Amino acid sequence: MGEMISSFDGTKLYFNREVPEQARAAAVIVHGLCEHQGRYDYLAALFHQAGIATYRFDHRGHGRSEGERTYYEDFNELLDDTNVIVDLAIAENPDLPVFLIGHSMGGFTVALYGAKYPDKKLRGLITSGALTKDNGGLITSVPKDLDPHTLLPNELGAGVCSVAEVVDWYGKDPYNTKTFTTGLCYAICGGLDWFNGAVKDFTYPVLMLHGEKDGLVSVKDTYDFFAEAPSKDKQMKIYGGLFHEIFNEYCRDEVIGDAVHWMEKRI
Repeated sequence: MGEMISSFDGTKLYFNREVPEQARAAAVIVHGLCEHQGRYDYLAALFHQAGIATYRFDHRGHGRSEGERTYYEDFNELLDDTNVIVDLAIAENPDLPVFLIGHSMGGFTVALYGAKYPDKKLRGLITSGALTKDNGGLITSVPKDLDPHTLLPNELGAGVCSVAEVVDWYGKDPYNTKTFTTGLCYAICGGLDWFNGAVKDFTYPVLMLHGEKDGLVSVKDTYDFFAEAPSKDKQMKIYGGLFHEIFNEYCRDEVIGDAVHWMEKRI
């Protein structure tokens, strides 16, 4: 099912392509910090039912991809790895609209991607719990004078989801990482600084989703992103009572359905 694909600098990324018969669109799915593409199997399955092909990959240093575990030299590595998959999805589906969807650090990636690659090759972008300001201090609070290869404990689990089974499996999943590097944090901080000025270039159609009770990435990040993005076609939905992983919450079918409906209106 999965395969390895070379990224822009030769790093091998674990890649999963699933194309249903008579697909009407394709979506590139970008996962978050310390996790992997396999955690989006349920989301992908509902996309397939709707006739939307999915292209998923493990970030470098995550899951089954190559690279120092959870380490980045620069935030552009996230964007440029994603662009390799985006270009592949477009090349393999020349007659279909292609969307880009990302959660958490994946939402950070998608938001910044929209500003760095504003050439409208995608039909639209969707963010979920996207880190675009770090109003909650999840990443920016890390001391700036540490060796970039220093490992920090992954303490995200408890705030991930209100569904006990999801939290339990999060800690047991062998492809989730138990630590992340300060280098990753510094790279993301650099990206947040860059995006403060570059958000003015974000003009893609966009759907911004966030859980009101997100304890990891402040919902204010999405409020701020919505206010600052100059997109003419932008929508935001905040889900009352939901935690960080809205695609895994008890009403996940409703959340995923909202994403599918938004894409269907733009096919």
